Amino acid sequence: MPKIEVNEKLFFSLLGEKCDYAALEERLTCGKAELDEKPDASLPEAERVVKIELNDTNRPDLWSTAGIARQLRLHAGKTAAAKYSSFFSDPAATRDAQNRVVKVDPGLKDIRPFMSAFVISGKPIDEPMLLDIIQTQEKLCWNYGRKRRSISMGIYRSANISWPVSYKAVDPDKTSFVPLASDVPMTCRQILADHPKGKEYGWIIKDMAKFPLLVDAKNEVLSMAPIINSATLGAVKVGDSDLLVEMTGTDMPTLTLATSIVACDFADAGYTILPVRVDHPYDTGFGASVTTPYYFQKPTKASVSAINRLLGSSLTAAEITAALERMGSSVSIKGEEVTVTPAPYRNDFLHEVDVIEDVMMGMKIDYFKPMKPRDFTIGRLSPVTIFSRKAKSLMVGLGYQEMIFNYLGSGKDFIERMCVAGTPAGDAVIEISNPMTENYQFVRPSILPSLLAAEAPSGNAVYPHRVFEIGKVAYLCDEENTGTRTRQHLGFLSASSEANFNEAASQVASILYYLDHEYSVVESTDPRFIPGRQAEILAKGKKVGVFGEIHPQVLENWTIGMPCVACEIDLEGLL
Repeated sequence: MPKIEVNEKLFFSLLGEKCDYAALEERLTCGKAELDEKPDASLPEAERVVKIELNDTNRPDLWSTAGIARQLRLHAGKTAAAKYSSFFSDPAATRDAQNRVVKVDPGLKDIRPFMSAFVISGKPIDEPMLLDIIQTQEKLCWNYGRKRRSISMGIYRSANISWPVSYKAVDPDKTSFVPLASDVPMTCRQILADHPKGKEYGWIIKDMAKFPLLVDAKNEVLSMAPIINSATLGAVKVGDSDLLVEMTGTDMPTLTLATSIVACDFADAGYTILPVRVDHPYDTGFGASVTTPYYFQKPTKASVSAINRLLGSSLTAAEITAALERMGSSVSIKGEEVTVTPAPYRNDFLHEVDVIEDVMMGMKIDYFKPMKPRDFTIGRLSPVTIFSRKAKSLMVGLGYQEMIFNYLGSGKDFIERMCVAGTPAGDAVIEISNPMTENYQFVRPSILPSLLAAEAPSGNAVYPHRVFEIGKVAYLCDEENTGTRTRQHLGFLSASSEANFNEAASQVASILYYLDHEYSVVESTDPRFIPGRQAEILAKGKKVGVFGEIHPQVLENWTIGMPCVACEIDLEGLL
């Protein structure tokens, strides 16, 4: 979980009051945070550092001194939620942004396509604020930005920049500049090989034919995103007043949220935010020309009855409104319907349950009094667990070895290698919105990719290979309230020179006989299997599974050289 270090003097200044650390510990619960380490009391107040641990990762707006102070300030009712309309939606600010423009090179579309920016002005940066900016930059880009892969952030002395700024793709062997912590020019390629930051983050762009470079109208280099700033315009020091803040990345919503978080932090610290217009030569999802900071959050709805039912409370509409406003949101209630408009620095409302959680946090945990259980219950295995255990025993008896796999994987394994791209099966795969790595980007929609992944490196083992798994799969489903459906499936695979459709059919017959289920089969057109050598399993007139000979293209995708037959059955569909 993220940990942040806050300067005591700056923190209490932004909080608007001083409090002892026992009280602070209690107040931090509204941000799902706790005091990790108290400062050294022997040091002067301006040098004391408070360490705070955040116990949740869905609120990156709290990963800074300004962010956590804002939440505590709002929750205590010391101030109303700040209005950020002056730089998000004010027409005058948008017109003023025409003087600060960044032009994006079309060549960056497949390299690092998106950019956002704004300028801060109004007062000089002091040392505590500069250190907090650096910390916010590292926390956002490392945790939320996947080690700078999807978000990187740069800060520059705006007074020395000539507009418009260009974000372009350059030849890494023919372009050079003086990077931070250096006094000699280096080519972009040399920076990756010899500079400490190049060695640390060079993996992000090293395989690209061209590298991203940010330059001003005089061709002065600002930075090579996402690696290193230049030693000229990118060397920010205490006392600088006008600063350009830019972010580049691969995901526009994530980038835009991070930009809003940093802009709101600066605004809360008393700085003036001046928007910047970024002209992309392609669509970003928010249009081609985007003036940032940019508000894109959508309202989320809940009902008063649902809130009270889930919390076991009897809150009035006024109490619900006050609780949500203490968490920074704007609220309107019409009858039973509660509409929550998130603050520009938040984008964590995905479902009405998120609204209900914010009501709980806004009311304070101690509002909800502990209660003894009123019902006596006895724990027992669920019917699907009992049924799954029976199926597991049958598979072991048929000579299959049980395997256990991860439920998350890559699009390459779950979609491309299975030849289901562009099919309903491929379109139903659930994608994680902000994965830490591409290897865990999707929730598996089938057990078959997992079985093939186990078979792929097993070519030197004595045949036949017979493996199975009983586990969960998940896929998009409009019939469900959540939009997804999770089911318990049985999957098995047999690999040998003798593997054929008849073998799979006989195994299916044995399994369903001993599970005491009548079934029928019909012809199937599943792209994962060979046409004419596959079948759907029907029970009570409904499809509950599929089996057949794995298609040669699928085997080639997995580099499997032996024929394979496989089957997958929805165990819950048999109950």
